[in-house]
Amino acid sequence: MLIRLYTGPDGESHFEDLAPGFAANEAGERSPLQQTDGVSFGRTQPGTFMDWHTAPRKQYVITLSGQVEIGIGDGTIRRFGPGDVMLADALPGGAHTTRVVGTETRVTLTVPLQE
Repeated sequence: MLIRLYTGPDGESHFEDLAPGFAANEAGERSPLQQTDGVSFGRTQPGTFMDWHTAPRKQYVITLSGQVEIGIGDGTIRRFGPGDVMLADALPGGAHTTRVVGTETRVTLTVPLQE
């Protein structure tokens, strides 16, 4: 699952389902290369809740283990688990909440994107 979290014209956060733009190559298919400065791993304990906040930059957040619920202003909550990718693109507008659910520590891989 690839979900974009973005700020709409109304200044609020919204979710959008995305599909990578694949192109054929000799090994199968690949999406276009995106520029990044590096990656980081994160670890968050079950029960952790982050109240309304925005992403610090445009970035992919890939859940490697554990589960998280992301909430937006209209009350929508989406759950992300292992293998799910969120493109945090809600800059500088709408905020979201983050809650680590279940009993497993959430481990993430974050890939900040260059603009």
